[in-house]
Amino acid sequence: MRKFVSPTKGRLSQEDLYRDIVAFMEADRKSQYSLIVGTDSQPKSDAAVFVTAIVVHRVGRGARYYYMKTWERASKSIRQRIYYETSLSLQVASDLSHFFSQNGYSELNVEIHCDIGVNGPTKELIKEIVGMIVGSGFSARIKPDSFGASTVADRFTKGGRRKA
Repeated sequence: MRKFVSPTKGRLSQEDLYRDIVAFMEADRKSQYSLIVGTDSQPKSDAAVFVTAIVVHRVGRGARYYYMKTWERASKSIRQRIYYETSLSLQVASDLSHFFSQNGYSELNVEIHCDIGVNGPTKELIKEIVGMIVGSGFSARIKPDSFGASTVADRFTKGGRRKA
């Protein structure tokens, strides 16, 4: 079972996470919402930390975010890390989509933000990664429009080997 962290509420189970997101949306029913999932990673000496962020964006009126941190054996290939980041985001986005479609929020737009862009070593992966996401039924965003991965998740990949 996945555990998420809310900066204001601390550790949350997956069910508590869902309830908190619903409560946030129910508090302002007139607003539009977007659900954003993004993963970033940072290789360390013996492992890589992967952080998946969930951002609930109340369009034009703020947001709330949550994150999950996992450690995996470090891969020397950036291609493998980016594919793994994408697979983590797809798993979380699929779970969220399923929950919300079963609970009256089937119109909720889910975007996956990728820490790839037209500059740098990840530019050759754009077509493959975006195709993987769109083929799974989600919207894809890359840098500079992928703040869920490149800003929110990235913030929690730095630092030591703390459990979160």
